[in-house]
Amino acid sequence: MLEELRALAPVEAVFGNMDDLELQAVLPERRVLEIEAARVGMVHIAGSRVGREERLRGWFPGCSAVVYGHTHVPQLSSEGATWILNPGSPTERRRAGARALLVLDVEEGKLRPELVELP
Repeated sequence: MLEELRALAPVEAVFGNMDDLELQAVLPERRVLEIEAARVGMVHIAGSRVGREERLRGWFPGCSAVVYGHTHVPQLSSEGATWILNPGSPTERRRAGARALLVLDVEEGKLRPELVELP
């Protein structure tokens, strides 16, 4: 699937807990992207709910946003100067109220995250 996506457009990703060992071998656990003048950190598992936002900021110092997954529960919050973002899941809502995805626009270093709930 990763190669199919890369055939359509550039893809930046981290591995998740359900990915096989072959995929884990080619994707990092954590990644920082430079998008215009903004730095965006990515990780799948952010750890326990307790202290999550502080932990994510510590893992990704200097990032304007940190995107994580795993919980399937969307999050769009600002912690100081850092956005903490979870897109939820477009397929399995689990404990979330709805299926969702996240659009993150970056223009001149300014971030505009938008959570999109799916029917």
